[in-house]
Amino acid sequence: MKFILAPDSFKESMSAQLVTRVMRSAIESIMEGAEIIELPVGDGGEGTLDVLAYAMDGRLHEAKVSGPLGEPVTAKYGISGDGKVAIVEMAQASGLQLVAPESRNPLVTTSYGTGEVILQALGHGVSQLLITIGGSATNDCGAGMLQALGAYVLDAGGQPVGPGGRELGRAAAVDLSGLDARLRSVSIRVACDVTNPLVGPRGASRVFGPQKGATEATANELDAALTHFADVIASNTGHRLHDIPGAGAAGGVGAALMLCGGTLEPGIELVLDMMGFDRQLPGTDYVLTGEGRIDRQTPDGKVIAGIVKRARAAGVPVVAFAGSLQPGYEQLYDEGLQAAFSITPTPTTLADALEQGETNLFHTVSNAIRLIRSVQS
Repeated sequence: MKFILAPDSFKESMSAQLVTRVMRSAIESIMEGAEIIELPVGDGGEGTLDVLAYAMDGRLHEAKVSGPLGEPVTAKYGISGDGKVAIVEMAQASGLQLVAPESRNPLVTTSYGTGEVILQALGHGVSQLLITIGGSATNDCGAGMLQALGAYVLDAGGQPVGPGGRELGRAAAVDLSGLDARLRSVSIRVACDVTNPLVGPRGASRVFGPQKGATEATANELDAALTHFADVIASNTGHRLHDIPGAGAAGGVGAALMLCGGTLEPGIELVLDMMGFDRQLPGTDYVLTGEGRIDRQTPDGKVIAGIVKRARAAGVPVVAFAGSLQPGYEQLYDEGLQAAFSITPTPTTLADALEQGETNLFHTVSNAIRLIRSVQS
């Protein structure tokens, strides 16, 4: 039998590469002689840099930049083997994993470091920026990133506003004339894993703010601040970004990159194309995929949804694994998902579930392969 292993990372537990290795071990422990193709993937979040750099024969570089709370961090970025494409993963400089749970506060976290990484990447003379924006700790509409790139975000007194989403409520002017001129000479492709608008009930603050430490009151405050900032942008630049699908990605960085000339693309589609996923499907019996949580957001442009869509077109069933399996994903059964499994065998704490991820994944995949073997025999 032939298997394609195409998982995303299980956040804060296992990288996509590690998940792939565990899946391979589980298959080989049950089914000798299986053909196994390893294609770890990402949809724009943490780990996508490694996936794309590998697929493009690229090299990784390091930049000393500002973290989400202004602290110094070392962020990696990639340059493709042919030197034409720079790969910037927002999570490297502005990712949620960089902030301790007790310190997560989207009122103050900033995307400034992501702008600093982009500047470093532009120094390599590339013709294309490929920016992945999932997994952010920020909700500042990319204002920090824009400031790092040379734009002016000013208050009523003509002074730069401070870091974080709360400060957007003080913005009185946005001037893009100072943006680094090199941005005009490159194409900018933005891999994002959501289609949410910038503001409103489905906007960045109310949907994703709680994942970044926002309370309900904080999320409402942030939504009001982003709405005000979007109004200022519209007034100063003529770009109305409030309702554009994907503008709310990464706390509004999707919107900010559109101001820089970027084009938003579904992250998983971009990654699968770069990896040549479709070329591997002929003759495949099963695709195994997975991510940390499968829930109501999964059908909306996440890794598993993209893989199910591609595999169904080739007539290949997909089996998915997750640390947490919650309602809302079931429509994927009608779209080609064969089965979905939670790898967590008993009630447990989040800390223990993360620590035991490898063991739990191995046993769950092993059980699924036993079932597949019995069906095939």
